[in-house]
Amino acid sequence: MHFTSEQRLDDGVLEREFTLGEIPGTLWTPGSATPAPLILMAHNNGLPKGESRLVARARQSAAYGYAVATIDAPGCGDRPRSAADEQARADLRRAMQAGEPVDEIFESFIGPLVEKAVPEWRTTLDALLSLPEIGGPVGYSGWTAVGIRLAVVEPRIAAAGFFAGGYVPRAQREEARQVTIPLLFLLQWDDEGNPRQRALDLFDAFGTKEKTMHANLGGHTGTPWFEVEDGGRFFGRHLK
Repeated sequence: MHFTSEQRLDDGVLEREFTLGEIPGTLWTPGSATPAPLILMAHNNGLPKGESRLVARARQSAAYGYAVATIDAPGCGDRPRSAADEQARADLRRAMQAGEPVDEIFESFIGPLVEKAVPEWRTTLDALLSLPEIGGPVGYSGWTAVGIRLAVVEPRIAAAGFFAGGYVPRAQREEARQVTIPLLFLLQWDDEGNPRQRALDLFDAFGTKEKTMHANLGGHTGTPWFEVEDGGRFFGRHLK
C-alpha cells in the first residue's frame, strides 16, 4: 500500500489517498492514537469513491472513531472501462430512457463487477489490517451485492450495513441465505429504480438471526442523514 497524499481535516480526521497495485483508494482515520476498528465502505453499483455522499458518510464515521476505507471498483471512478462495460452502460441508458426492462442489462455487468471487486476488497483488507493505526474488528457499509459476497467469504467481517438501492444479481440473492452476521438494511420506500418488493424479499432471505430494516419515505438518494448516526450506533454495538 502506497500513500499518495494526506490532509488533516478540521475534525482531526486524517484523510489519505492510496494505491495498492492497480487499486486506488481513500483511508480516513480518527485523530485518536488508539488502533481503531475498521469499516469498509462501498458505493452502490461501483460509483466513484470520491462521490460526495460516500465521502460525507466516511468522514462522519471516522469522526465517530472508526477507520474507514473505500476503493474504486474495476471500471469505476478513474479506472479504465472495457469496451463491454461501456456497451453495457450505453445499453442501460438507452433502455431506461425508453422505459424498457433493465434487469438483464444490470445482470450482464453488475454480476461480473462483483466477481472482480470482492477479491480486490479482500486484498485491500489484508493491507489495511497490517497498519498499526487499525486494529479491527471489521464492518462493511454500502453496496449490497458486494457486501453479501464479502459477508459470505470473508470471516473478518463482523457486521454489515447494506443500502437496498443498488441492483443485486441473482447469484447474490441466493447467497443472502448464507449471511449470518448482524445486519442493518436501509430501504428507501419510494426508490424509483429498485422495486420495493424485491428489497423486502431480499431482507427476508438473509440468514442472520440479527437483522434490522430501516425504511424511510423518499427516492433513491433521499436516505436521511440520521441513518448515518443510527449506523454509528449499530457498528458501536458490534465493532467496539
